[in-house]
Amino acid sequence: MARKRLIRFGLAAAFLAAFPFVAPVACTSPDRATQTLLAQGYTDIQTTGYAYFDCGSDDIIATAFQANGPSGQRVEGAVCSGFFKGNTVRLD
Repeated sequence: MARKRLIRFGLAAAFLAAFPFVAPVACTSPDRATQTLLAQGYTDIQTTGYAYFDCGSDDIIATAFQANGPSGQRVEGAVCSGFFKGNTVRLD
């Protein structure tokens, strides 16, 4: 019985390792990203879903966005955050 459970766990782990983009689809926080961007002077903010490759490995939440930067220029990027850390704005 324990062997079957171990095999199932191994298969699930292998699937998630092979297809990492499947698991984090729900790990976005549009409200948190918008608040962070507004505090830094961004305007006309539009969140565009999960930012697949823009954040670091320690980041749990990765929300992609488009906005007008503090200088008025249109920018794209991601707001990244994780456990026990603040938010980081990364521009493409």
